Amino acid sequence: MSRYFCLDHPDVLTLTTEVTDARPGRVLLAESPFYPGGGGQLSDRGTLAWDGGEVAISGFESEGGHLWHLLAEPIELPPASVEARVDGPFRHLMRALHTDLHIVNAVVFQDFDGALVTGVQMNEDGTARIDFDLPHADNEHLRAIEETVNALIRQDLAVHAHHIPEAAAFAEPGLIRSRSVTPPPTSDGQVRIVEIAGLDRQACGGTHLASTGASPPIHILKIDNEGRHNRRLRIGLADSA
Repeated sequence: MSRYFCLDHPDVLTLTTEVTDARPGRVLLAESPFYPGGGGQLSDRGTLAWDGGEVAISGFESEGGHLWHLLAEPIELPPASVEARVDGPFRHLMRALHTDLHIVNAVVFQDFDGALVTGVQMNEDGTARIDFDLPHADNEHLRAIEETVNALIRQDLAVHAHHIPEAAAFAEPGLIRSRSVTPPPTSDGQVRIVEIAGLDRQACGGTHLASTGASPPIHILKIDNEGRHNRRLRIGLADSA
């Protein structure tokens, strides 16, 4: 995959860019501020605007290494230049949930003998779930990590990302945390690594906060046993749950 603009510039919510191709109900942009979704994170919301017109983005579709922006309504061919506008509050919600899930992941990985993730999903209502391969974990022990997670949020730890060669990512123990899914490498064979200072370091392709303190505290809403091995933690942001 190519490197998304939004991963290097997550605070840029408005971008003037060129339309490089258009089909009925979809356009290609020279550069896009939108995150198209993936790894359990919902895609960005927003609009394309130009002098005299505006249309909502309804989704994204990858084709041949290009990211098509799907339009909520059919329109005449848009002008050559448009302003892409990302829904800021929704982007922040996804960044906060994704960052908090990394903290939960880090604490469980440390406290439960390197338990791997088996699934993740973030939701528009400020809740999320993360599944772990934890066949024998005590649910009260799991629930007790809420205090540790919130303490780490309050520490306002810096979050940053960089890329390393794919071979190095697989060679470093603990860097690949999912049992079945790995962030796809970029076209030049690099894997994106997200690091929370002094706490965690793992491969990931989503958007995150610049520091943990930008998130409200979380609540562990529920813990479910999903099958013989899978333990599901449902979390919610304190101002949403």
